[in-house]
Amino acid sequence: MAEFILSAFADEAGGGILDQIKALQENGFTHIEPRGLDYGNISKYTPEMCRELKKVLDDGGISVSAIGSPFGKINIRDDFEEHFELFKVNIENANILGTDKIRIFSFYIDEGEVFEDYRDEVLERLERLCDYALAHGVMCCHENERGIYGNNDTRCLDILKSLDGKIKGVFDAGNYIIDGIDILP
Repeated sequence: MAEFILSAFADEAGGGILDQIKALQENGFTHIEPRGLDYGNISKYTPEMCRELKKVLDDGGISVSAIGSPFGKINIRDDFEEHFELFKVNIENANILGTDKIRIFSFYIDEGEVFEDYRDEVLERLERLCDYALAHGVMCCHENERGIYGNNDTRCLDILKSLDGKIKGVFDAGNYIIDGIDILP
């Protein structure tokens, strides 16, 4: 029989981490994908802040399934190096929090632009993220989202095939529907 881990973005339940843990426990969840926390988005947390967060989660009997990061949620024309440096800290944080997964995205493309014109740049950036993460025991998981390169099924499949073995996919049906993608055969 298949075993499933119940995990959630508990910030959607509201409140700080203690309120989030309470909501998780009340609903039978054992894992969290931290995103919005007491001091802002998880991507802004320092390793020391993550060590403290880990203690609080452990005390509440909650494990981390993945880091709910916003990496790749910058415009393809934005400076990537600063973004990449912050990503490196978050890979360390993933290890501190005991998870081997981090959610990422594939860069916003300006409205009116041809998405495919940016394919090579998107894949180069994603590969850098994936290579760094894998070297530190963490798998990048790409999520489809409105406005990013991987906002439809065709480009998501291209990402997964092009970076085969280096990246996993996160299927967000709601984001596909917003972009007019028929998710049912």
